[in-house]
Amino acid sequence: MGRVTDRRRVLRIRDGAVSTRPDTLVTEEPLEIRLNGRPLAIVMRTPGDDFALAAGFLVSEGVLGAAEELRTIVYCAGATEDGSNTYNVVDVQLAPGVPVPDITLERNVYTTSSCGLCGKASLDAVRSTARWPVADDPRLKVTPALLSALPDRLRAAQRVFDRTGGLHAAGLFSPAGELLDLREDVGRHNAVDKLIGRALQSGELPLSQTILLVSGRASFELAQKAVMAGIPMLASVSAPSSLAVDLAAETGLTLVGFLRGSSMNVYAGEDRITYAAPSGDNGEADRAGAVAGDGHRS
Repeated sequence: MGRVTDRRRVLRIRDGAVSTRPDTLVTEEPLEIRLNGRPLAIVMRTPGDDFALAAGFLVSEGVLGAAEELRTIVYCAGATEDGSNTYNVVDVQLAPGVPVPDITLERNVYTTSSCGLCGKASLDAVRSTARWPVADDPRLKVTPALLSALPDRLRAAQRVFDRTGGLHAAGLFSPAGELLDLREDVGRHNAVDKLIGRALQSGELPLSQTILLVSGRASFELAQKAVMAGIPMLASVSAPSSLAVDLAAETGLTLVGFLRGSSMNVYAGEDRITYAAPSGDNGEADRAGAVAGDGHRS
């Protein structure tokens, strides 16, 4: 899709040598999401997978949980005064009988590409609206070695990042480490919503046997989205926030941070990390120490 990237003239300075050249940048444009014809939110995103983004956003907000609850998603014709379609406004129509949330000024929010949806950072709200409690499904078990291999697999599949260097990625992996889906966007939370939205459209929710890997830090919003989609494990190459750790601990989400090479910190849900039995007598202590870590960042 051509609108994913754009070209701009830049002044390039390298070791004192000055030149001009075109540079490829990631596109960032607003997307207005309407629900049954009424404005709900505006997100700053990279164009592409807009319908999945809208659907995933509504899963994260507890509005949708199954494909049959979604009637249609369409771009709004005549989105501008002259009647042209900007492809920056989508309308989501819920299926008959699906409850429509109260759309108030508090919920009619502006969402930036860096902070996610603000104003709803409530642990109680996530607990009360989650359809698939991740703590109830302990089947997913992975080894540290498998987790260590995932960032390189994610990076190898980031096609647009190679051209721009300006996109976040979210990847969905199987328990065997197979990359099931990958989405890129200027916003971490948008990339995750696109993954979740595609899963909703395909009838694959809950994603109870998957691992979600994000290219940046693990914020509360990302932990929230994982829990709302029934994803039992969230891993990131950077740090989690304190509220993300609190949410993971309270909901049973396995939260892994600073996943770099063979090093990682497990902040919650360590019961899903499994190890081969060591030959020494201190096996239990070795395993416990490996999971807890010493708190140092690699």
